[in-house]
Amino acid sequence: MTPANTPRTLNIGILAHVDAGKTSLTERLLFDHGAIHRLGSVDAGDTRTDDGAIERARGITIRSAVAAFTVGDIQVNLIDTPGHSDFIAEVERALEVLDGAVLLLSAVEGVQAQTRVLLRTLRRMGLPTLVFVNKTDRAGACAEGLLADIRRRLTPHIVPMADVTGPGTAEVRVLPRSLADPAVRAGTAEVLADVDPDILAAVVDGPAPSPAQLAAALAARTADGSLHPVYFGSALAGQGVTQLVDGLIRLIPVPGADGGPPRGTVFAVRTGPDDERTAYLRLYDGEVARRQRLTFLRRETDGRVAEVSGRVTRLEVIGRDGPLTAGNIAALSVPGGLRVGDRLGELTDGAPRFPPPTLETLVRARRPDQAAALRKALLALAGEDPLMHARHEASGVTALLLYGEVQMEVLAATLAQDFGIEAEFEPGRVRFLERPAGTGEACDELPCRHEHTQYWATIGLRVEPGPHGSGGVFTYETELGALPRAFHQAIEDTVHETLRTGLSGAAVTDYRVTLIRSGFDAPVSTAADFRGLTPIVLRRALQRAGTRLYEPYHAFEAEVPVDALAPVTARLAALGAEFAETTGGATSWLVTGELPARRVREIELRLPGLTHGEGVWWSRPSGDRPLRSPQ
Repeated sequence: MTPANTPRTLNIGILAHVDAGKTSLTERLLFDHGAIHRLGSVDAGDTRTDDGAIERARGITIRSAVAAFTVGDIQVNLIDTPGHSDFIAEVERALEVLDGAVLLLSAVEGVQAQTRVLLRTLRRMGLPTLVFVNKTDRAGACAEGLLADIRRRLTPHIVPMADVTGPGTAEVRVLPRSLADPAVRAGTAEVLADVDPDILAAVVDGPAPSPAQLAAALAARTADGSLHPVYFGSALAGQGVTQLVDGLIRLIPVPGADGGPPRGTVFAVRTGPDDERTAYLRLYDGEVARRQRLTFLRRETDGRVAEVSGRVTRLEVIGRDGPLTAGNIAALSVPGGLRVGDRLGELTDGAPRFPPPTLETLVRARRPDQAAALRKALLALAGEDPLMHARHEASGVTALLLYGEVQMEVLAATLAQDFGIEAEFEPGRVRFLERPAGTGEACDELPCRHEHTQYWATIGLRVEPGPHGSGGVFTYETELGALPRAFHQAIEDTVHETLRTGLSGAAVTDYRVTLIRSGFDAPVSTAADFRGLTPIVLRRALQRAGTRLYEPYHAFEAEVPVDALAPVTARLAALGAEFAETTGGATSWLVTGELPARRVREIELRLPGLTHGEGVWWSRPSGDRPLRSPQ
């Protein structure tokens, strides 16, 4: 258990659409509570959490960062997450380690498409979430109209915690609401009655709920994620921030720990100038000290579970000294390097899984003498982020899988500024996949000859479909030890390498390859015989099994004016969209569904013209389906 004199900890995520003010709010919270001595500025490029040169130059947060401040006996760890859709994977990985969240809205721009995505994700995870309406002092800001927009486009289950006078002017004032006010009490009871059966019974049958009952229900329903208090203010001016902090402390419960062995999750990784990887670990149970030996588990892309073991060489607990205790976050280093998603303790399947990126591009160094440095840099960056895949091609270029064009731009700038490498990126293209359609077997006995090369090896392989999402799995039916270990490893490595390209040229996934026969002739046979023969046998088995081509899809939301509904849905249907739901009212309609990823860019370009610039589009990878139409 956590010692009584150890400060309790809340891990809070700050989430928002781009430019809603996440970093400015973080700076204000740290400054107001003495964690920093002056306010940083996004425009000046000296903020605490956007410590990357690229982040400062672009004014957006790319990688999750952690900073801390203390309120009474509670330490609040702020996790400032990305807001751009190309970095939504960063957001979802960070959510797993949170105790609660603050969702920012701009009082000027209002509810954005990404705002809806974020709140839906937060509600699905049941995370306690407070809403903070920022920039109330900016020209064009509104309050009551924004509340109506939140109820219509985000969720009806909100409770305003303040009134705003003079929004959009320098004289704006944020006035906290009190449950002692009968009107506030009645409005709060009405909202709570939708999500709290006890309050509903009191409203219907009487007596009317008291302020204390309403306060308790507000805390309980906020804690279970079914209701969201809404605060107003200005991060730059400092208005409303004190009330927001009070809400964090009162309404978001501090988690307890069950004791036992260490259990935690790596949710961010950064590589320093000396190439040492620093991992951010959220600990749920137990304790971790420097020099302690730890074993982390990770699931590889082919479905296998790998271990990374070593002693902690560096340990910096966020906001305090001493060992890392349950509920807290530390920056630590372990020999061998950690990756995002590595687990300390049991490896479970309960963590959120994000579909793999679908945009493929080829990268090459503009200067030939930087080719090796480029490969090293891309491998280092891919090591930080398991959702960015890097693969070297025989031609010398590197193939990358990314989520979007902005991510590509940021990567190019990172290579230039952090590594001094000028890289050229080919236009991105959607990546297709192959899966085995059936089962096929092939076998060659030693000695065998193919195209004037003789192989002193016996290899028999069976190819069959694996479970969806399993990646690639290699197993044995032969007796272990029948081959020298080096020969076994040569076969397994070559199987996975060969299936990077299937029968149609796309990568093969969700396969199960089994070694069903093997043999060698000592001392003639070498590992090279097995590396050379494996692709030949494997290709023949794959041809007998057959493959089917799959294309990636995006889930989408399109919010369009009423008069644009027909042309937008007609265009989506022509692009192969499958519609899930269409809902709306007097002014706009929301269309949801799924669309082939290769068609997304086209609708993004056409939507402004179809909706006179008023349409809002959002999409994200949602898996894949068998290819039904020509590319």
